[in-house]
Amino acid sequence: MSDGPKKRPAAGEPAAGQPAAGDSGGGGVALKKEIGLLSACGIIVGNIIGSGIFVSPKGVLENAGSVGLAIVVWVVTGVITAIGALCYAELGVTIPKSGGDYSYVKDIFGGLAGFLRLWIAVLVIYPTNQAVIALTFSNYILQPLFPSCLPPEAGLRLLAAVCLLLLTWVNCSNVRWATRVQDVFTAGKLLALGLIILMGLIQICKGHYHWLEPAHAFQTFRGYDVGRIALSFLQGSFAYGGWNFLNYVTEELVDPYRNLPRAIFISIPLVTFVYVSANIAYITAMSPQELLASNAVAVTFGEKLLGVMSWIMPISVALSTFGGVNGSLFTSSRLFFAGAREGHLPRLLAMIHFNRCTPIPALLFTCLSTLLMLCTSDIYTLINYVGFINYLFYGVTVAGQIVLRINKPNIKRPIKVSLLWPIIYLLFWGFLLVFSLYSEPLVCGVGLAIMMSGVPVYYLGVYWEDKPACFSHAVCKVTHLCQKFCAVVDPAVDRSPDLLDQDHQGEEERSLKMSA
Repeated sequence: MSDGPKKRPAAGEPAAGQPAAGDSGGGGVALKKEIGLLSACGIIVGNIIGSGIFVSPKGVLENAGSVGLAIVVWVVTGVITAIGALCYAELGVTIPKSGGDYSYVKDIFGGLAGFLRLWIAVLVIYPTNQAVIALTFSNYILQPLFPSCLPPEAGLRLLAAVCLLLLTWVNCSNVRWATRVQDVFTAGKLLALGLIILMGLIQICKGHYHWLEPAHAFQTFRGYDVGRIALSFLQGSFAYGGWNFLNYVTEELVDPYRNLPRAIFISIPLVTFVYVSANIAYITAMSPQELLASNAVAVTFGEKLLGVMSWIMPISVALSTFGGVNGSLFTSSRLFFAGAREGHLPRLLAMIHFNRCTPIPALLFTCLSTLLMLCTSDIYTLINYVGFINYLFYGVTVAGQIVLRINKPNIKRPIKVSLLWPIIYLLFWGFLLVFSLYSEPLVCGVGLAIMMSGVPVYYLGVYWEDKPACFSHAVCKVTHLCQKFCAVVDPAVDRSPDLLDQDHQGEEERSLKMSA
């Protein structure tokens, strides 16, 4: 994956004669700090609230066994998500690198562990996630045009591809444009969910709260089962997915030491409130049986309560997913950028445009891998395979917080949470992962196999430094050609010592150790 030794000399100079719009003071270009508090909240909320809240309540209710327990699952999952986000906030300001949990795992547990996290993300997780959201977008856009049948498969995939290409162009053009798109569509999806919540309040005022009364809320339509309850939590957790995406763009945050925790404190409680309120609204208009019979809960809700205005719901879902694709492209490209900068992916992916200061190669790579995933007919099976591994790495990252506290107790931590919180988080995820492995051993086993396939790739592509000269020469030629085509250069590099090797460094001395 790397085109040279793991520790390559840094290259921070812009192309000859070219202005460095993102000049960092060292003569090179760098990612601009253009993400303020509002945009940071937009990234978190926009990435969490995608298509999940409009379709996943069915899975939570089905496995929970009762309306009351389903509501409890949504609340508890929101609390656990907030705890995980707090743990990531400490890691994010202690190791202020873009790349999120990949960067944390790599710095704490070593290169191989970090590479495996990156490998599973590059290979399946993010391309699959973006492809599914884009397909959901196209499905809700085309469905009104085909009222009596399903939209054609080719049309769905073509529109999904157009959506991806458009948003890739926006992200390549300007960071501010991308964040503005995120802000606008996040506001749109919150307005849509606000409409759902408002209709739910009207229903309650009319007396339609039969299934919310304690006597009926915990009536089971099947017996409670610990394994199914664990699956219910997993379904809810998928809907909260994306809570850690702000950590992928730490280097582009304005004043990350203040805005990272503030964005978390604002966004996670807001999403939890919206999710719980929306699920309460759903159950005021539908019985549990009706909800379980629906494949698109929000659409069914709109049909029952909005009458001739029911078209609002499909449009709202489409807007929500469009913003979700934008947020996923924005953050996942930064993950690939961070991996390339550390020598775990081709060097080209760590380069940024000399004027626009956007990681164009990483964005194009993300777009291409997602377009290829659109050609795959069995995307949802892939999601099941890697879901287990994705959440396994959340636990590994939070465990790394405890390891870092023990091994490096004196490094400066602008945020320092009680160790009780990572312990609670690990106990919760241990419960979920154990029962997932017990309930679905084949799915989890295949996910592990996909992850472990990265071990030989790591040793051949990254660890093996003395590659044949002809191979290195060919890679350099391709890199140079693509560099000229995309008009990108290596980013500016801070050459101060590595954060985790300094126990008593001040905040101004802590920096990123970057490889070209």
